[in-house]
Amino acid sequence: MIEVTELSKHYGAHVALDAVSFSAKQGEILGLLGPNGAGKTTTMRILTGYMPPSAGKAVVAGYDVSAESFEVREKVGYLPERIPLYPDMTVEGYITFWAKLRHTPQVKQAVQTALEKVDLIARRKSLVRTLSKGMRQRLGLAQALVHDPQVLILDEPTIGIDPQQVIEVREQIRQLAKSHTVLFSTHILSEAEQICDRVVILNRGKLVAYGTPEALRKQLYPNDHLYLEIDAPKRDQQKVITLLNGLTGVESVTPVAGGFNLRAKKDADIRGKLVEKILSSGYGLRELRPVAMTLEDIFLEIVGK
Repeated sequence: MIEVTELSKHYGAHVALDAVSFSAKQGEILGLLGPNGAGKTTTMRILTGYMPPSAGKAVVAGYDVSAESFEVREKVGYLPERIPLYPDMTVEGYITFWAKLRHTPQVKQAVQTALEKVDLIARRKSLVRTLSKGMRQRLGLAQALVHDPQVLILDEPTIGIDPQQVIEVREQIRQLAKSHTVLFSTHILSEAEQICDRVVILNRGKLVAYGTPEALRKQLYPNDHLYLEIDAPKRDQQKVITLLNGLTGVESVTPVAGGFNLRAKKDADIRGKLVEKILSSGYGLRELRPVAMTLEDIFLEIVGK
């Protein structure tokens, strides 16, 4: 549904995007992550036909964004970070305006369907100026949906809204993915981990990681990562570290508050030997559990490097 190949964008000497490639399948939620200035918004503007690339190719819903820009716009719904709202319009009037701009057939029905999808049908006669920040965000989502596009591109859809509204928008994105391909950018890494099928991480215009969160975990940290707490006197901490490091299959041991982080060598299951060694040395074992690497860990590891 989205195919990006060696996409680049230059502003004079400044390189905003540098040969970026990725894809999104039909019905997939793809997260676009990266620090400020990474190239996320530039990527989205190119994919929506807002600006042309300097080099490379992008195909959306079967149409080339450079050669078939108008066809792409018909297939894409775009929610920019700053939503263009008209405060003196009613909710219904605003969405009707967008439906007519896009030559949407059966305007009245399309408007009602869009407002129902974002749970604003009860506020259809309200002026836009009376809406809360979260409702305005949902209204922006309705304008992106009103022409029933195949692809939804959402730039920071949960920025600036309260936690309850964030949960509601996330759930709406999950529901929308049943009938649309969704590409969205976010700074909230836990959000991307919860709802994305795959993620693209950009840094300084370059693609630095691409795949499912689970695949990225295995790529970065193929080894088992364990946390353990040992019942031992504080004065014995160095002895415990030496004990753990001496176990075959252990790659590293790091003291943390209350316990130790232990990383095993690739494909080495050391849990049984670890328990046996601790108990036979006269210590007790309070806790032993695997530690999953979060998307935030992945992001900081990749961008930090």
